[in-house]
Amino acid sequence: GGKDRRSGLILTIPLCLEQTSMDELSVTLDYLLSIPSEKCKARGFTVIVDGRKSQWNVVKTVVLMLQNVVPAEVSLVCVVKPDEFWDKKVTHFCFWKEKDRLGFEVILVSANKLTRYIEPCQLTEDFGGTLTYDHMDWLNKRLVFEKFTKESTSLLDELALINNGSDKGTQQEKERSIDMNFLPSVDPETVLQTGHELLSELQQRRFNGSDGGVSWSPMDDELLAQPQVMKLLDSLREQYTRYQEVCRQRSKRTQLEEIQQKVMQVVNWLEGPGSEQLRTQWGIGDSIRASQALQQKHEEIESQHSEWFAVYVELNQQIAALLNAGDEEDLVELKALQQQLSDVCYRQASQLEFRQNLLQAALEFHSVAQDLSQQLDGLLGMLCVDVAPADGASIQQTLKLLEEKLKSVDLGLQGLREKGQSLLDQISNQASWAYGKDVTIENKENVDHIQGVMEDMQLRKQRCEDMVDVRRLKMLQMVQLFKCEEDAAQAVEWLSELLDALLKTHIRLGDDAQETKVLLEKHRKFVDVAQSTYDYGRQLLQATVVLCQSLRCTSRSSGDTLPRLNRVWKQFTITSEERVHRLETAVVFHSSAEKILQECPEQPEAFNEMEQFDEIEAVGKSLLDRLTVPVVYPDGSEQYFGSPSDMASAAEHIREKMKLVSLKKQQLRQPEATTPES
Repeated sequence: GGKDRRSGLILTIPLCLEQTSMDELSVTLDYLLSIPSEKCKARGFTVIVDGRKSQWNVVKTVVLMLQNVVPAEVSLVCVVKPDEFWDKKVTHFCFWKEKDRLGFEVILVSANKLTRYIEPCQLTEDFGGTLTYDHMDWLNKRLVFEKFTKESTSLLDELALINNGSDKGTQQEKERSIDMNFLPSVDPETVLQTGHELLSELQQRRFNGSDGGVSWSPMDDELLAQPQVMKLLDSLREQYTRYQEVCRQRSKRTQLEEIQQKVMQVVNWLEGPGSEQLRTQWGIGDSIRASQALQQKHEEIESQHSEWFAVYVELNQQIAALLNAGDEEDLVELKALQQQLSDVCYRQASQLEFRQNLLQAALEFHSVAQDLSQQLDGLLGMLCVDVAPADGASIQQTLKLLEEKLKSVDLGLQGLREKGQSLLDQISNQASWAYGKDVTIENKENVDHIQGVMEDMQLRKQRCEDMVDVRRLKMLQMVQLFKCEEDAAQAVEWLSELLDALLKTHIRLGDDAQETKVLLEKHRKFVDVAQSTYDYGRQLLQATVVLCQSLRCTSRSSGDTLPRLNRVWKQFTITSEERVHRLETAVVFHSSAEKILQECPEQPEAFNEMEQFDEIEAVGKSLLDRLTVPVVYPDGSEQYFGSPSDMASAAEHIREKMKLVSLKKQQLRQPEATTPES
């Protein structure tokens, strides 16, 4: 960085005690002499050979080497000798005498007298000067500069090759050129950052000292570092900008090609394997299990389609982003890709949705059909079981349950028809484009199956209805049978009550003939009621016989009721006849007694025959005897009218009247007895 008084650059060669390699020194000198500009070189160099720590023969060799390395550029060589000068015997060689042969002047000078030839401000501290110089700092900066220069130059060549290749030839050649030289050997961003940092250092026009000393400021036009760096940076920025544009175009083209490739993958799969999967799935199944299996298979197909639909969504977003970027040259192609992709995906999605809805409708149809079949099976099972109810109420309950089941079957069949018609409508609306082929044959099988199921259910329901009608008639007859049996049993109860009332309450025989006649008339009406009850029971039992014959069954209750009815009626008849006989006897008794008792004594001619009294007495005794005799039934059982006190009261009244008749008889006899005496 120092300069001599002629403004020539100062080159310092420090020598050391170790062996100095002349080859390395020559290479180093060549490198250092390549740094200054030609203008600086023209002003010549002042070379300081520091031989204070070296031997004379080494110094001499170095000086002679300068003749071969830089003979024209060296104007002065200052050899700094040690304080203890070399032995005169080794320094007999006089450099000044060799000036013409060497081409430059060589002087031997001590360090403290070097300022005679060079200004102190241009000498470093090693030679008693004030110039601040940090060799390691300079070396590091120089290495950075050299590295930047090398990398930037190489990078410029690579970028120029890439950029120029993208501007020439056809599109295929352009892409081939870009593929071959697409990635530079070094990162342009890193090189640019290094260059900017280096330029910042150079623009500060100083290299910092190691211990914060005074800054050393070299001239830009001498080292040429700053202009070179700026020029390289400008070239790099220009080429890198072009390179980025090339990369952007390449990235856009690559992205567009990738999108186009993915779009074709989606389209080819949906129109190929995807459509083929749907073509093979046309059935609706013949049961719930079959429909569920088809649904599971369809879900697997949908799962495979979902993966491609996810790719479609991603591609659609990418295409939308590219469209928003507004590159006119790609708009038409992007829109065409987007439209093609959307058409295929929406068409396939519609087919999947149609298939899913069809399978769901088929599952609902088969579910309703299965429920209806189970209801028909339950109804048929109920109809096939013979009816053996205990009473009419249970028959009514069974009949109500039967009607409810039939109504449920009607509703189920109506629901099946609605589901079936809905399914048929969906099948009829299935166009040939749905699966890419004519589906008439497949649809015919599905339609035949649906119609066959509905017809079969209709026939089964009709058969059940016919059986329900028969069962309903039979159950109504059974209700009527139970009703007749219950009413017949009730008639027996009524007749038994009438018999009981006849025995317990129909006791009085009347106090006179008139009252007895009234009692006899009431008894006949009472017998008429019993007769009507008996006839009613007989009619009911005859009806049960007819119903049993119609139902082809035997009724335990009717078989027991008829003998009971006949037995009670027989008992009632015997008791009634006994009651009539007693009343009739009482009427004869009271009538005869009252007639005799009401006859006047002045008419003895009415009593000419005493046998009337005897008849009355005989009737009275006969009546009294009947009161003491029980009613004997055919089974040998006996029943008395009323209680013994009741019978005693009735007998007492008859006896009193018999006493009156007897007294009357005696009265009539007394006149007969007195007449002969008189």
